[in-house]
Amino acid sequence: MPEKFVIEGGKTLKGEIEVRGSKNAAGALIAACLLTEQECFIDNLPLVGDVLNLLDILKEMGVEVEFLSERKARLKAGNNVNPEKINFEKFSQARTSVLLIGPLIARFKEFKVSRPGGDRIGLRPITTHLEVLGKLGVTAQEQGDFYYFKAKELKGREIILPEFSVTATENLLMAACLAQGQTVIKLAAIEPHVDNLIAMLGQMGADIERPAGHTFKIKGGQALNGVEQKVIPDYIESGTFVIAAALAGDEVLIKNAVPEHLNAFWERLSEIGVRFQIEEAGVRVLPSASLNATRLQALPHPGFPTDLLPLMVPLLTQAKGKSLVHDPLYENRLNYIHQLRKMGADIEIVDPHRAFVFGPTPLRGVAIESWDIRAGASLVVAGLMAEGQTIINNVEQIDRGYERMEERLRGLGAEIKRVSV
Repeated sequence: MPEKFVIEGGKTLKGEIEVRGSKNAAGALIAACLLTEQECFIDNLPLVGDVLNLLDILKEMGVEVEFLSERKARLKAGNNVNPEKINFEKFSQARTSVLLIGPLIARFKEFKVSRPGGDRIGLRPITTHLEVLGKLGVTAQEQGDFYYFKAKELKGREIILPEFSVTATENLLMAACLAQGQTVIKLAAIEPHVDNLIAMLGQMGADIERPAGHTFKIKGGQALNGVEQKVIPDYIESGTFVIAAALAGDEVLIKNAVPEHLNAFWERLSEIGVRFQIEEAGVRVLPSASLNATRLQALPHPGFPTDLLPLMVPLLTQAKGKSLVHDPLYENRLNYIHQLRKMGADIEIVDPHRAFVFGPTPLRGVAIESWDIRAGASLVVAGLMAEGQTIINNVEQIDRGYERMEERLRGLGAEIKRVSV
């Protein structure tokens, strides 16, 4: 049944909250299990919609999936795995599914998939994936809502990515591990979850070097073995809770946050005036006297993460002056701003990629809609500090990326509950 969040705003957050495993990292590690017939063990899995959906797709293909504990799973993609059994409906429900293309073509050489789904933040074609995999020897035909992939043999070569695409980088890395010869990837994405995947592939026996920041060298053709790998903490979730604490908190410790994953984020928070301390256990957010306007642009890592830009907007509504937010990647990323304006935010959308945020402006609770994972989280953050009651519909979008968000926020003193519609 559809569900919604009901938030009574204005409650002070205090205490500790723990960051779960990275949704984006988990997707790539799960997909990499298809590269070997041996058992793989993935620990610190976040129990979110996109990850559980991906595991279901693998199960229906014949992969053995067994949870050994709450967050640790054993996966074995033995010789009975059949890509003809891909569940097209589930494949089309999440963008994470695109990560299966690289390992499937490397191992099975021929298969068919539906269009991957995901957030409604703009056109997200898989053109880059098709282009770079084509240079390894993959042919892809698009027919309606399906893609047909085929390869006689994968051969390594030098490939320059046309954009800093994280999932295209990950697909290319996985396919190159089983390709013949050396593959050189230039202009590769280097987000923390890409490093998490490289660490796993290296332990599986892949020969991967990183001679420069955005360049990888892979010597392929070697059979890969099973592995045990841990999912890194979700740095987007870390940032989400830091922002919530900055807006509505007295003193909040975000446990398991990895500071070096968010260097640009910390720089911007300091500039805005958010008080925080980086400690061994995580990041402690302290009350801030006042907040200052700033200019924010989403950039490839190590720049400011695009997924944290929507979370920053509620914060900037409480900053003095005019702030600029700019996301050059997705033309519909700013759709959530219409929902914040219903709450009283003074925001001017300049074009599909840029908006001015004026503050400080008080927010009030209203009924609003969550259109994607990060937009939904942004509205939750706004609701926590707004006056009165906020109702957020379509919370299944939030569940795709945040595990039982409302329960964990209640542990900090938030008054938020999940209600069936």
